Amino acid sequence: MTEIHLHYEVLDGNGPHIMMLHGMLSSKAQWDLNVEAIQKVARPVLVELLAHGRSAAPDGAEAYDPEYYVVMFEAIRKKLGLETWFLCGQSFGASLTLRYALRHPERIIAQVFTNSSSALAGEEYLKTYRGTAEERARLMEQGGMEGIKKLPIFPGRARRLPIEARDALVRDAELLQPKGLAQTFRYSSPYLSVREEAANTAVPTLLVCGALEKRFKPNYEFAVENIPNLKVVEADAGHAVNIEAADIFNEAITAWIKEHNHDAG
Repeated sequence: MTEIHLHYEVLDGNGPHIMMLHGMLSSKAQWDLNVEAIQKVARPVLVELLAHGRSAAPDGAEAYDPEYYVVMFEAIRKKLGLETWFLCGQSFGASLTLRYALRHPERIIAQVFTNSSSALAGEEYLKTYRGTAEERARLMEQGGMEGIKKLPIFPGRARRLPIEARDALVRDAELLQPKGLAQTFRYSSPYLSVREEAANTAVPTLLVCGALEKRFKPNYEFAVENIPNLKVVEADAGHAVNIEAADIFNEAITAWIKEHNHDAG
């Protein structure tokens, strides 16, 4: 039996379930400005990454393998008794939800993702990242929570986020587990990209893109050219588009769910 190390919460709502997965150093608080709108058309299943939020931080390497994440997602789906569901992934989380949709398209009604360089990274970038993965992991182990707070992506350093959203993420950041994050740097981050498989995507896919994040532009262009029948909604926002442009994101995702929920009405 698959061991589920991931914390997940099923919220009330109307319609099909949608699994929602946040990014690195975040938590289920990533979706605080979105869930109320989504609950009108779906039932959010908020999942937290290993070593994040309320999830476990296993010692071994296996659980951090992106393919094992897919196994855990399937185990959650089966535990909830669902035949199919929607997916929504943000940043690091998007690399895992896109992978899940590639492995089990028959279980996915449709999917949404936001800016995710990790999901679409090219081989040159990955070679460089793999070369520094162990160094990054050791720094995380040695630096502990203070080391985490020095990372550029620590939520307390965010400048574009509404204060309430940022404060919620900072509070949950106290739950981050450095040893588990070290394993994430070793065994997850260097292997997240699904770039080589993107053209095989077989489920309806929506990208809600924060157009102000220049780093994502090459990967955005790749996605448009290579993910079949991709729909894009752009917003004047940066990396955390679902927070920075919550109204646009909420309108886009709820319309997408309504369009693809064939049981509605």
